Amino acid sequence: MTDQPQSNRFKADMPEIPGVAVAGAQRPGIAANPTVRLVAGLVVVLVICLLGSRWFLRSKHVEEPPAAPVPQIEVPAPAIDPTASMPRATAAAPEIATVTEMAKPWTSKNFFFINRLTGESVPALLIRLSSGSASQPDGYWALEMKVPFGNCQFEFVTDLDRLKNDYDFHTVKHPMVGNPCSRSVFDPLKMSEIPGDFWVRGSTAQGSDVRPPLGIELKIQGKNILAVRME
Repeated sequence: MTDQPQSNRFKADMPEIPGVAVAGAQRPGIAANPTVRLVAGLVVVLVICLLGSRWFLRSKHVEEPPAAPVPQIEVPAPAIDPTASMPRATAAAPEIATVTEMAKPWTSKNFFFINRLTGESVPALLIRLSSGSASQPDGYWALEMKVPFGNCQFEFVTDLDRLKNDYDFHTVKHPMVGNPCSRSVFDPLKMSEIPGDFWVRGSTAQGSDVRPPLGIELKIQGKNILAVRME
């Protein structure tokens, strides 16, 4: 019988007890655990995805061109009718002005006279004369602005130099009514006789017009000036 070495003679194998690590035994490494490796892989993939999405969003924000401005649509303002505020002398409401607003000599005011028979709206002008009483019709002259037998309109010229230059009328002393087409001039302070033995205001001071502008009869009622009838 062969004798065993002295060192191994009394050495017995240690029994393995569950839950108790044997001294000198090797434990499996963390890297060898499949669950740990799976979790680590998922974490890496998640980090890569987060970084990639941030880069994509940042590059898209930087490279995306600015949005084009919304075009502003300009709505044109409604046209203002300069004649809308002018008084209209009708049979029911013939008032065209007040004595107070026409107190100053050579003050004028445009209005419309509504023809009682045809309903036509006739452009007209009221002039405060430098003679006559402000509280009486003889202190005013109302006339139709349309030139009879023509397409022109009369104008009330208060610029005396313009009467000299545009109408070649050099004996002027006060405002006149003129026909710019024929260069005829009518004196608001003088009366003239027309066929039929009628006297009308606006004697012809210069020109070849057949007659002065058509007049409109006026009445004064209290402080109101009324246009009641056309010549």
